[in-house]
Amino acid sequence: MADWRLTFKQSFLHELNTFEPKLAASVLKKLDILSEDPTPDAKTKKQLKYLDGKLHRLRVGDLRVFYTFQSPYVSLLAVKRRDEHTYDDEDIPAEFLGGTSGSSTQLPTATTWSSWLEPSKSKAAPLRRAIDKVLLTALKVPEAFHDALMKVATEDDLLDCPVPQDILGKVIDAVLGRPIEQVAAQPDLLVNEPDDLLRYREGDLLAFLLRLDPDQEKLARWAVTAQGATLLKGGPGTGKSTVALYRTREVLAALKKAKIETPRILFTTYTRALTRVSEQLLEALVGKDEMKHIEVKTADVVLRAIAVDGGASNVIARDLKQRLPRLIEQAAFQGSALKVTSQREAIAKMTREFLLEEILSVIEGRGLATLEDYQHAARPGRRVSLTKMQREAVWRVHETLQVDLVVRGETTWEGWRKRAAERVQSGEVPPTYDAVLIDEAQDLAPVAIAALVGLCKRPSGVFLAADANQSIYGAGFRWSDAHAWLKFSGRTGVLKANHRSTKEIDEAAAAYMRAAPEAAELDEERVETTYVHAGALPAVRAVTSAEDEAKLLARFFRQATRSLKLGLGSAAVLTPTNEAAGNIAAALNEAHITAKRVEAQDLDLTEPGVKVLTLKNAKGLEFPIVALAGFIGANYPFIPAQATDDERDEVVAKERRTMFVAMTRAMRALLVVLPAETDSPLLQGCVPPAWNDGRQEPS
Repeated sequence: MADWRLTFKQSFLHELNTFEPKLAASVLKKLDILSEDPTPDAKTKKQLKYLDGKLHRLRVGDLRVFYTFQSPYVSLLAVKRRDEHTYDDEDIPAEFLGGTSGSSTQLPTATTWSSWLEPSKSKAAPLRRAIDKVLLTALKVPEAFHDALMKVATEDDLLDCPVPQDILGKVIDAVLGRPIEQVAAQPDLLVNEPDDLLRYREGDLLAFLLRLDPDQEKLARWAVTAQGATLLKGGPGTGKSTVALYRTREVLAALKKAKIETPRILFTTYTRALTRVSEQLLEALVGKDEMKHIEVKTADVVLRAIAVDGGASNVIARDLKQRLPRLIEQAAFQGSALKVTSQREAIAKMTREFLLEEILSVIEGRGLATLEDYQHAARPGRRVSLTKMQREAVWRVHETLQVDLVVRGETTWEGWRKRAAERVQSGEVPPTYDAVLIDEAQDLAPVAIAALVGLCKRPSGVFLAADANQSIYGAGFRWSDAHAWLKFSGRTGVLKANHRSTKEIDEAAAAYMRAAPEAAELDEERVETTYVHAGALPAVRAVTSAEDEAKLLARFFRQATRSLKLGLGSAAVLTPTNEAAGNIAAALNEAHITAKRVEAQDLDLTEPGVKVLTLKNAKGLEFPIVALAGFIGANYPFIPAQATDDERDEVVAKERRTMFVAMTRAMRALLVVLPAETDSPLLQGCVPPAWNDGRQEPS
């Protein structure tokens, strides 16, 4: 059995598909040599001077396979045709080098933004290879897109072509190629056997798996047979969700080894879109037959079914903030006249937003059943302290709200979660799963976590993946607040390598978070992060009008996509409101940049054009090119005039985390566009040296 496992970059597969069957078959046959031993022999296999000496090439007739290796993996980067007019002494095509000579380099930070934010003065370059039906068929491009692609004559035309992003990426790889640094930084996909590549080329649509880095691989297996629950922590882009999927495979194997013949595993995701992706990857990991043991659902799908089956209403209340004044008036405050007056005055001083969140996030979200429970409950993450009298006043409004919901035949999301938790904790719904894996746990209310954990038969079957500093909903809490099993002493793993964003983007987002004292991190444990990607500093620019903002965004997307060889479908604008998203999408289309405002539930990442969505809806997503914009006239964050300083700080801290999460959706390029005149506390903190600040310069 070979000691080396083959992995490949996606661009390698796209290039391989462009060669005629005989040539492709010869390449795949020769890959057996690398599986046996990738070390150079000065003949067929040769070490090259690029990528600090890590780059190698395998000769296959007139073709060259470029690869790197580090035990036990061989990474296939590219396959190129030998051409004496374009190759240098090392048999490398000039465009593959990206203009470099020698070791890996990063994007030139001093000049990137001037080139990305100004109109291009260079003439569009013609394609080096024509796009024809033969090529598109080899790349498995559906015929519906052939006509549009075959009309393309220049590189600019190709990058603007209105076809889905996944299809456009194949054609870009095959026709334009990518510099070696970009290819080397792509994720590695696993190959079980070289024949898998041949099967894919011949039309068998295999689901290739992402190769984990050593730390991820270790943590996927770590503490699988521990006696208690385990927690996986990590910052943005560290691959927590991917590790959770691989861990599911390990958990299933451990259950089978323990002689549990028909194990049941629940894997919960944050969104429905992630559910579909997770199911596909899990099927590739464990096999179609074994998927009968695994359920992949959002937490709310699981909890809603339990709650409704237990008599909860199936109708969600939509206008609670508008009802609050009437509910406050009807609230049955108790005690002496002086005490009642004090309670009414206490409620009157609270903003409607603060009061509603206290009821939903603290009382309902933490499953507090009595006034006494609420009086003694810790409220981590809530900056506004409440006296015993104030808590009683809030409780009376809560009671009135519950009566109102019952009369109307309605509930809340928090009500569903609480009812589900009550049924599970009482034993009415018995534990049914041998393992429960909860992804993005930081954004679930304690009652939701309690219910999910309670569905597991034993503590050792519980696994959480979370990053407290990415929490954008609700207040912070201790894990043990949710369930007694969640004491992770000795069973907390930490991922440190960011595989998504460049070092510059991640550090700029972290600097933004640290810029305001009221934005203290929920998880203060410092972890030294390492990075796979490097690039330009994120930029911040100021504009005086929505018209100027649209022009700046259009220039940015036009030039950044060309520099990174990506289509417009790789870009997104994240805005504070739906109204701002609609306005920016319309303005970009007027500027001849295809754009569409999208909602989280109907987002199609493969769709052509720039996606425009709200900051909160971007949670869990990633885009190579991102702009944060739409703040002109947005009144973001909304802070009522009567808000106290503590209430203001709580809103700002929560929304600052929202901004942080939005910034970390960017993989290669990040631009923040701010109003020229703003006093919003959220729009402060994008300053040098972490940011390229051009607000004192013409945009």
